[in-house]
Amino acid sequence: MIRLLIVDDQQLVRAGLRMLCESAPDVEIVGEAADGAEAVRQAARCRPDVVLMDLRMPVVDGIAATRRILAADRDARVVALTTFDDDDHLYPALAAGAHGFLVKDSAPEELLAAVRRAAAGEQPFSPGVLRRLVRRVVRQERGPQPPSGLTPRELEVLVLLAQGLGNQDIADRLHVGVTTVKTHVAALMAKTGADNRVRLAVLAHTSGLL
Repeated sequence: MIRLLIVDDQQLVRAGLRMLCESAPDVEIVGEAADGAEAVRQAARCRPDVVLMDLRMPVVDGIAATRRILAADRDARVVALTTFDDDDHLYPALAAGAHGFLVKDSAPEELLAAVRRAAAGEQPFSPGVLRRLVRRVVRQERGPQPPSGLTPRELEVLVLLAQGLGNQDIADRLHVGVTTVKTHVAALMAKTGADNRVRLAVLAHTSGLL
């Protein structure tokens, strides 16, 4: 079971998230919080695997709460809930250690998939958010060309990853197992020096693969 903490200052949003996540047989909601300070206390008490974290909240915002939660529990995975016009919060939250970003109008199945991906150690991003992150980094730096040592299959995985697909989606697209995809992603990181999926996505863009 994935232990989930829901954090949002709007009661209606929390109720909707709870109703959705309670429908998943592999998710257990261990707590809710209406502001960042309460989120930090609940995280310390409940020890969630994944935290769905609103970024704009009173008392303590989601960015500060993310930083405090991860300082106390390095194994927790925080997925930020944001909006497309929320750049002032999006990038600081990434710097604070957020493991993924979802827009609040994401489809229900996308949100549940993000919770599962975060619990599995992946970095779930809504496709639009990932494109924004990539464009910002591309404007700031020009990464190296993909090493000549990448195999055709690794290049396929790199392109699909840069499109925002998770490991399971890539596996389904390529008709291989999830373990095989994880092996390819690990090989891509080792060969390119990228330390996360966002950097791999940036590499795919700056090298002209997309």
